[in-house]
Amino acid sequence: MPRSRIFLTGEPGCGKTTTIKKISETLAAHGMKVGGVISGEIREGGVRVGFNLEDILTHEIGILAHVSQRDGPTVGKYRVNLVDIQRVAVSAIKHAIEDADVILVDELGPMELHSMPFILAVEMALATPKHFVGTIHKRASHYLVAAIKSNPAYQIHEVTPNNRNELAKSITERIESQM
Repeated sequence: MPRSRIFLTGEPGCGKTTTIKKISETLAAHGMKVGGVISGEIREGGVRVGFNLEDILTHEIGILAHVSQRDGPTVGKYRVNLVDIQRVAVSAIKHAIEDADVILVDELGPMELHSMPFILAVEMALATPKHFVGTIHKRASHYLVAAIKSNPAYQIHEVTPNNRNELAKSITERIESQM
């Protein structure tokens, strides 16, 4: 049976990460081994100053980008931490390829796509027979994103605050029905 290739997109703050976390939690609660990487905001005094990365399997944390990061490409007011993308995100995807039933990648965005090892790890994950659920930054412009969006075998869902709970439920049910 073909495995799911599902991507979530939408405006910043619409709930992509919330949705993918809910999918991860539900699948894990139903006995599936979920791996990959989830990103989140770093806030100081109520102000967003950066983004972190977390390996779903090991819970290792890294910095994706930060306003005080000294090196790396600039995206908006942030500098991208290419070292932690490789150390945490790439390692998380590779662990998931080896050890998980379902691979989650949050997100394919302008920061992560500065890392060729990250791009290659995502391509490796998509080449496996495992279920894959990812998020795509709404305005990401990259050959990998274009290839995903143009592949008719891949499902792309627009997340909104109104549909994120139902999307998490329907995606979880779809993956479980294919296990």
